[in-house]
Amino acid sequence: MKSFLCILLLGFSVPLLSAASDVAIHLSPAEAAKVGRKVWQNECAGKIEGLVSWNSGEAFPSLGIGHFIWYSKNNRGPFEESFPELVALYKQRGIRTATWMSGPAPWSKRSEMLGDEQRIGELRALLVRTVDIQTEFLVRRLNGALPKMLDAAPSSEQGRIRTRFQSVASRPDGIFALIDYVNFKGEGVLETERYQGQGWGLLQVLEEMRGSGDPVMDFSDAASRVLARRVKNAPPSRHEQRWLAGWQNRVRQYAVERGKSRATVGG
Repeated sequence: MKSFLCILLLGFSVPLLSAASDVAIHLSPAEAAKVGRKVWQNECAGKIEGLVSWNSGEAFPSLGIGHFIWYSKNNRGPFEESFPELVALYKQRGIRTATWMSGPAPWSKRSEMLGDEQRIGELRALLVRTVDIQTEFLVRRLNGALPKMLDAAPSSEQGRIRTRFQSVASRPDGIFALIDYVNFKGEGVLETERYQGQGWGLLQVLEEMRGSGDPVMDFSDAASRVLARRVKNAPPSRHEQRWLAGWQNRVRQYAVERGKSRATVGG
């Protein structure tokens, strides 16, 4: 599987430039391949079958290496939908997609999707050959994250948020942590992504950081606390406690992997 993914991803380089952060991050083809593999591992255990899934207890399918959300016409939810934006990127890159992929999800419940082997097969075939585009999509999302977060934050907090974002991004392994977390739990700017008035996205993790010591370890610890707070605040009917251990293990890996990646950062 690893060699297959490398072949898929070696054909492009991803620049990440955020004017709001005053930091340019460049991922080489090899670095982008590593990010794509790690996100795929985090979201789908690195399995092709995991590229099309519908988690028990959720009201929507999750697709691709980033488990991009796709809502049906009559079954919208509070979380940010991302699969239609990925399809739009496919079209920009000249990649053909089935007509039915351009609208809302064609299934209203999990059992309908699981019984639709033909469409599942079409989706998996598309997603397994476009890991490079999905990785580019993840990087693009991070590119736009800081401006969104600064717009949503009080003016008195904007400097601190910018500084903490930059401190994490300045570390090689921090770039992956930022890409992975913003895909995992969003920017934290949507009012619909709140429990009891508190969010759980990248903005909330940066706010939770203590601003001392190693920034990636600080980010990892802050993410773990934010996720625990989300579960505590969640409606009991969602039973989110069942996911917490896996979520926290995921963000703890940001610190475990410290120093192993080699993304290039420049001003």
